[in-house]
Amino acid sequence: MNNLILEKTGNTPAIEFMEDGRLLIEGRSLPENTTKFFNPLIEWVAGLNASDVRIVINLEYLNSSSTKKLLELLKVLDANSNIKNLYVDWLYEQDDEDILENGQIFEEILLKAQFRYREYSRAA
Repeated sequence: MNNLILEKTGNTPAIEFMEDGRLLIEGRSLPENTTKFFNPLIEWVAGLNASDVRIVINLEYLNSSSTKKLLELLKVLDANSNIKNLYVDWLYEQDDEDILENGQIFEEILLKAQFRYREYSRAA
């Protein structure tokens, strides 16, 4: 397994998936073809062989189809038997209740994941 690095575009987030269990999704997620974008990521995390995984999710916007695929990705991580400890750092912009609520809903659904929420202010 190799690290998976994708640069952010106007419609897709930056992806930094390291085989040592450090994962990052950052930016905006509204890809034209959500399945085409997310399925390789989901396949990658399904094969991840790390006992401790920390995923940082810092999305300023995600559309409804991205929300579904992100949840699918997190469920696959949560079910990966190689992973003993799964930590999710969920970042959200100050006053962005929608992004915060998405994280809280995901936390309720997942079994193993331990969420930490961090609020920030976007520089003007």
